[in-house]
Amino acid sequence: MIAIPASVGVLGGGRMGAGIAHAFVVAGSTVTVVERDDKQAAAALERVVSALRTSVERGTVETALDELTLRISSGTDDAQFDGCDLVVEAVPEQHDLKVASLARIERRVTAEAVIASNTSSMSIDALAATMANSARFLGLHFFNPVPASDLVEIITGAATSSEVVSEAQRWVAALGKTPVTVRDSPGFASSRLGVVIGLEAIRMLEEGVASAADIDAAMVLGYRFPVGPLRLTDIVGLDVRLGIAEYLHEQLGERFAPPRLLRDKVAAGELGRKSGRGFFDWPEK
Repeated sequence: MIAIPASVGVLGGGRMGAGIAHAFVVAGSTVTVVERDDKQAAAALERVVSALRTSVERGTVETALDELTLRISSGTDDAQFDGCDLVVEAVPEQHDLKVASLARIERRVTAEAVIASNTSSMSIDALAATMANSARFLGLHFFNPVPASDLVEIITGAATSSEVVSEAQRWVAALGKTPVTVRDSPGFASSRLGVVIGLEAIRMLEEGVASAADIDAAMVLGYRFPVGPLRLTDIVGLDVRLGIAEYLHEQLGERFAPPRLLRDKVAAGELGRKSGRGFFDWPEK
């Protein structure tokens, strides 16, 4: 049996943080999620428990829900990271916020603990440069929705130790997911490819080439994409995709320039599934 970290911390309990917590709880880890206030901590705990309940009801997890919920807790105190074998930062894609979050984690964990960022595009080396011990730091890029995704992108920085990389690969495999290891580079592999396809789909819609539904259908039926690039942008969040595109535009040039339509929709609050409307309508369930 592949070993998993016995104790895992997650800083940030939004959709991604809750999904990461869910994955480790199901695999057998004890997980604590830390949020900025009591209200957000309670909401994060409910997200994880709800996802666990769904997994049990669907039969994808055989462990009883009562047993699973004993492994998950939430709170607001960074001291909850004491003794964790792994802590994953899962806060929004804002450089200063991530730097401050990693500093908070590093102040609390032991010297042996691994620290990871769930960033989808930011430089691991740039984040590592702000840390006291960058050898135990790397990127663990989970995909949304985490429970259904088979992939975790492991991003290695110049200073990341080979032992930490090997350990992360074993942990990802223990989650039942496939690790893909890439060196630090703007957008890594997945975001760089996924964003450029998504941006081109938005430009095609902007230019009136085809409807959103037809553009997506072309990729789903013609190229076997599981979901079209515009619907995927709605799921990820138009604001999230815009932030990544702006960063890649700065780092890699004009081919990543965000289309006007994307900027306009974000300015109008049309952020995709989480707001109820993006390139498609998302009625409340």
